[in-house]
Amino acid sequence: MHLGMLLEMAGDGLGDRIVIGSREGGLTAAGLAVRARRLGAQLAGRHGERIALVDLNSEAVPLLLFGSAIAGKPFVPINYRLTDDQLRAIVARTAPATIVVGEGVAERLGPMDDVELITRDELLAMADDESSEEGDGYAGDPDDIAVLLFTSGTTGEPKAAVLRHKNLASYIVSTIEFAGAGEDECAIVSVPPYHIAGISAALSATYGGRRVVHLEAFEPKEWVDTVRAEGVTHAMVVPTMLGRILDVIEADGGGLPSMRSMSYGGGPMPVPVIERAMRLLPDVAFVNAYGLTETSSTIALLGPDDHRAAFASDDPAVRARLGSVGQPLPTLEVSIRDADGQPVPTGERGEIWVRGEQVSGEYLGRSQLVDDGWFPTRDAGVLDEAGYLFVHGRLDDVIVRGGENLSPGEIEEVLLTAPGVDQAAVVGIPSTEWGEQVVAAVVLHPGETISEAELQDHVRTQLRSTKTPEHIQFRQELPFNETGKLLRRVLRDELTSEFTP
Repeated sequence: MHLGMLLEMAGDGLGDRIVIGSREGGLTAAGLAVRARRLGAQLAGRHGERIALVDLNSEAVPLLLFGSAIAGKPFVPINYRLTDDQLRAIVARTAPATIVVGEGVAERLGPMDDVELITRDELLAMADDESSEEGDGYAGDPDDIAVLLFTSGTTGEPKAAVLRHKNLASYIVSTIEFAGAGEDECAIVSVPPYHIAGISAALSATYGGRRVVHLEAFEPKEWVDTVRAEGVTHAMVVPTMLGRILDVIEADGGGLPSMRSMSYGGGPMPVPVIERAMRLLPDVAFVNAYGLTETSSTIALLGPDDHRAAFASDDPAVRARLGSVGQPLPTLEVSIRDADGQPVPTGERGEIWVRGEQVSGEYLGRSQLVDDGWFPTRDAGVLDEAGYLFVHGRLDDVIVRGGENLSPGEIEEVLLTAPGVDQAAVVGIPSTEWGEQVVAAVVLHPGETISEAELQDHVRTQLRSTKTPEHIQFRQELPFNETGKLLRRVLRDELTSEFTP
């Protein structure tokens, strides 16, 4: 199936239902389809082989996503927070292309070969032009590239992850009920458009018929105010966003009366944060969604019933599931493999492998699929006997101390249970004696105090001495990117400079 077909189904089946913008004056499903077809016809004749976006969130994102699909050109949302040099390098790799740019972006790019720049306002005017011809939403090839997403690595050149129409459409059709949203439902989208969550949000809301309001960028008070004003019922957040949202609603006591469901992902959610969220928002159904760009979003879900059962349980095994990402989607196969690619016994740690129609596992110019369609994710994980998946970070982040492999995530979880600790991150830095030594960076809640020795004792009593950080740095903040992912390599470099002679 092609993304244009998803849009045509929504336009035909949902008609006058508002799917983008405010309840009064928003854009209907039929209106979105017409405007995307107009864009498709015009973008097909524009410069280059790709349609890129360097801009904040807006209604232009779904219009461009579907318009590019109808034009038969890949959609390439680019990180506007890159440095000027990094941004120019990515745009150069995207060329030949037409680039839709936000305010100030053209000046940042300067003169560039083989690109045509148009503004967001110019794009919206193209979509509103009633004299424009319309493209054919049914004409696309499911095997064509729908989206290119550049990875957010902290070292090396970013890779362009390839998502084909068949990958994205398979994910949407298998996880979203067509027109299944109530007419009173509304989702808020504040994750950046260059994140897979932003792409899947646009597709799932359109196919399901749920109205969407966009925030140009996340700011916690504005987010809360928008949710209350627009009657938002559904949201997707990353862990750092949820903590800041909770700070706002705890301070003003207003809650989120309209909110029914909140999903979270994009990084590990500290158990104390989700426990706090469930206490402050007892009527909200929480969903943990674990996925990757290369898998068209979600691989596994920890649903609302699992959250409530774990939160209320005295059984340590059940309670521990709050720290899991739930069970794999029924349309996917998930396997835990060793370094040789062989399946490991249940309960044993290894690399998460995944296979299914929604899995691309492809970067521009090369596929990473192996062994009859399996994608090795490079994430470490464990499947328990009940089929719950626990993710233990990237394999590359494993600390090797004296020949023993140590999981940073396991140590971080223990640090987060210490009194006063708000955030914690653990890395390995060079050691002449052990190869690597364990060090940690910790952010405390405002007004709280705890010593390095007390934190080390806290870890030692719950784990063992080899997993106890040899140094702990207290900081005002940890380095995260804009999607809430810990920049572990940045932190490792900083702590290496601090603690290596």
